[in-house]
Amino acid sequence: MDNHSKETRSYNMSQIKPINTKPEVLVRKYLFSAGFRYRKYVKSLPGHPDIVLPKYKTVVFVNGCFWHMHEGCRKFVWPKSNQEYWQKKLYGNKKRDIENIKVLEQLGWKVIIVWECELRKPLAEITLKNLCNEIKNNCVL
Repeated sequence: MDNHSKETRSYNMSQIKPINTKPEVLVRKYLFSAGFRYRKYVKSLPGHPDIVLPKYKTVVFVNGCFWHMHEGCRKFVWPKSNQEYWQKKLYGNKKRDIENIKVLEQLGWKVIIVWECELRKPLAEITLKNLCNEIKNNCVL
């Protein structure tokens, strides 16, 4: 294996998208097709939720299992290199998530977390149907 092929396979952090990830787009398309209307990444709310449904006073975060430390998930594995950096980074993410959820709930918002691993087959359809039901059950018409 030459150096060029090693470089092309290396993991490049700059390629990680913070918004409009495949799981987020999947959830948004499903919600839209089910008749839900929403706003994306509302900056005035803590944590800038991925999906905001004002009619239902509900926010949805579509979390990556690695970045948000999904406990018990096989997609979350501690990196073997630079462990001090990753512990600080990931625990910081988790702490910020907890704080944002607490503030959102104090403001009267229902917070729903959808995990990346729940959007893979065969769970995806069940997860998305359950999400719709959970949102409808929080309607504040």
